[in-house]
Amino acid sequence: MGGRAIRDLAARHGVRPSKSLGQNFLTDPNLARAIASDAGVGPGDLVVEVGSGFGSLTLALAATGAHVTAVEFDRLLIPALIEVTEGIENIAVIQDDAMKMDWSGLTGEQEWTLCANLPYNIATPLVLDLLAGVPAIRRFVVMVQREAGERLAAQAGEERYGAVSVRVGYAATARLIRSVPSTVFWPKPTVESVVVRLDRLASPAVDVDRAVLWRVIDVSFAERRKTMRNALRRLGLDVETADRVLADSGVGPSQRPEELPLAAFARIAERIPA
Repeated sequence: MGGRAIRDLAARHGVRPSKSLGQNFLTDPNLARAIASDAGVGPGDLVVEVGSGFGSLTLALAATGAHVTAVEFDRLLIPALIEVTEGIENIAVIQDDAMKMDWSGLTGEQEWTLCANLPYNIATPLVLDLLAGVPAIRRFVVMVQREAGERLAAQAGEERYGAVSVRVGYAATARLIRSVPSTVFWPKPTVESVVVRLDRLASPAVDVDRAVLWRVIDVSFAERRKTMRNALRRLGLDVETADRVLADSGVGPSQRPEELPLAAFARIAERIPA
């Protein structure tokens, strides 16, 4: 649906975009179709769309032949979304909070794709939670604020690289698919957006105790531009032990976490004293 159709629909249902919910509705049908194509889904596939809004992306996903479960948090939008999708058999509309949903109860054991235009305030935590806790999701195609998207897909040494990037790399490959101008939304946001695709790995990228790995990653990035020696000191290691762990891991004590790939953090985690 285009901008005029969406604004007319909103007016009929007495709906205004909510700043508190981070609502910016997609108004470009061509972009909606492009994102549906990016998702790589078709007949027989299961897609869950989070934050369906007025249904622009929902309709494009359904046109691929995939079965679409459209999840919308805002109760005020549900009547408009039902109007738009009425009569389309491969769309199911659900009112629920994506941050609290029982995903196993929704999709069963079938593998599925998440495709969504995510509000900035839930984008990163939702993606990380679903990567960690819902292995049935084989692919994520999400439109997010540019900064958040670059953080999800960043590699070691890049400006946005941090703990989020490393956690993503543990479970998936990630890449930026396309840039999205602010002019394709209503209302027009003050930031640019990007579409990011994450494809889940068949198994984690490194074989190491995940709890220990997360401790190392989180403490390493807790203070930007601090050295790895300082990071391990914050884990309670003395200087001699910290330097030995780093040397055995092939990491210099003065190196910074922003320089290190996931494999280096895994080597460190393996050598942290119990």
